[in-house]
Amino acid sequence: MREIEIFLTLAEELHFSRTAERLGVSPGRVSQLVKKQERLIGGPLFDRTTRTVRLSPLGEQLYEALKRGHEQITQGIEAAKASARGTRGTLTLGTMGPYALQIKDTLDLFQTRHPDARVRHREIQPASPLDLLLSGDVDMVYVWLPAEGPGLTVLPTAHTSALFLMVSSRHPFAGRESVCLEDLGDCAVVEGGSIPAAMEEALNPRHTPSGRPVRRGPRVNTWQEALSVVASGQATAAVPAETRDFYAWPSLAYVPIRDAPPCRWALVWRAAAESPLTRAFAEALSDADRLRDRSLSSRTRARPPAPPRQECDR
Repeated sequence: MREIEIFLTLAEELHFSRTAERLGVSPGRVSQLVKKQERLIGGPLFDRTTRTVRLSPLGEQLYEALKRGHEQITQGIEAAKASARGTRGTLTLGTMGPYALQIKDTLDLFQTRHPDARVRHREIQPASPLDLLLSGDVDMVYVWLPAEGPGLTVLPTAHTSALFLMVSSRHPFAGRESVCLEDLGDCAVVEGGSIPAAMEEALNPRHTPSGRPVRRGPRVNTWQEALSVVASGQATAAVPAETRDFYAWPSLAYVPIRDAPPCRWALVWRAAAESPLTRAFAEALSDADRLRDRSLSSRTRARPPAPPRQECDR
């Protein structure tokens, strides 16, 4: 009954400290008991961020059942458990080849929490990153931002990558230590198929900072085509830093773009197709990020600050 009281109070306050104050316990105790309830139910009762707390759809269901009175408690808990078991089935996740390794800890955590669920991977193409999502062929995608559009749900950034210019090993820039965005005005970059304009601009802008146009090279529809076009010297492409390791071809060179903003990655799905599986995977991503950030913080606390980023001198 104490756990139920804590759940109902938090559902009203939507604030851990106020809930703890009302009940005369510590915020840590409130958090501990809520997590215990979620393990019992089998799914998240609250959606939590660093700034907000709100009931999850599962929490709303349980809250409404418990408000009806003592005799409804057992029925409400069993109904919530049944809803949480909706995480059985297959979640189809769209990723770009080895970039799924960026969220391996999320995949592992999801499978540990939901052993009856299965993740099926579908390959998506950088030249058309949202096509399979919008057609309903995948449930969610892991792509770079901004992935905006009507009816799309976008989680906060899960990962960031520095940008590099991928060029032919024979390109004049191949031997440089770095380039800047203004240098793109001297290049041709690959052109995607149905890539949204904002997503294209985040990697390969149409104009340099001074306003010079950035020429487009051959149009590509697949990642393999992009690699081949760049390796042959027909064009260049700005790519996330991980590409250097995934595609270390002798015919390719990777040059840091020293003044480019980082590439941000996130999970995206259609709000109309949200399901217990998508919510469970999103929760696993959020929890995995917190665990990783906590670990990184403890390891880097004593490191000296990074040197300031150089600006383009052109």
